[in-house]
Amino acid sequence: MDFNSEDFGLQLDAWLAEDLGAGDCSTLASIGPDVQAHSRLLLKEDGVVAGLELASVLLRRVDPNLSIEWQAEDGQYLKAGTQLGEVQGSARSLLSTERLMLNLMQHCSGIATATYRAVEIVRSVDSPTRILDTRKTLPGLRALEKWAVRMGGGHNHRKGLYDMFMLKDNHIDTAGGIASAVAAVNQYRAQHNASLALEVETRNLDEVRQALACDGVQRIMLDNFNPEQIKEALAIIQGRAETEASGGIHLGNLKPYAETGVDFISLGALTHSVRALDISFKTRIV
Repeated sequence: MDFNSEDFGLQLDAWLAEDLGAGDCSTLASIGPDVQAHSRLLLKEDGVVAGLELASVLLRRVDPNLSIEWQAEDGQYLKAGTQLGEVQGSARSLLSTERLMLNLMQHCSGIATATYRAVEIVRSVDSPTRILDTRKTLPGLRALEKWAVRMGGGHNHRKGLYDMFMLKDNHIDTAGGIASAVAAVNQYRAQHNASLALEVETRNLDEVRQALACDGVQRIMLDNFNPEQIKEALAIIQGRAETEASGGIHLGNLKPYAETGVDFISLGALTHSVRALDISFKTRIV
């Protein structure tokens, strides 16, 4: 992710405007304009750090004169108590930026840590399965949240509604069934010269067979299948399409799904209900 892009800079400006408004009145009232301070960024629990580069861009956008030195890198798994870095300069700048910086870093680090733990579960059973995120992201934060998934060792599913054909249950039911929906997509592909991949969601083994019988299906989603049903589906598919398990899967029950050897497991929980990682920013006068 390009944190130095113009688009991301505009997003940072909007976030800063939301928080600062007409000014940080508490800081402006209690801290003189010439006061210099030193801040330490500390990790308070084990996890994957994600957001140091983002923090640099944010801090320097507020105050280009701040001195920043990191002792860690994005994507590292570190232990509680690790000092991530130090920032020195205007006390006003440090105090006014602290909360926005921590909100973003803690959220991204929480996603990266949850993803890391999912990937470690897959590795523990020597499975080729890859962990995916979903579109269950907060509006305006999708690119950032999907970046955090990559920092944790996961992979990204589609970016949005525009970069992959994905026929879910409501598409299929509205279109009159899997065969009709896939035929319509293939016609659309031909008319619009669209080379996007096609994934079809299935709810049972009969629908798996229907999807497999259609031309142009690259991936079959096994939605709310239990591990034994996934094994049955994989025996039917026999590598003729990519496979993705989804629905009701979380860190607590992930292992038996990974043991099936399904190509992908998508976890909405990586972004829609993740817990922020605890990070602190302690400031003192110099």
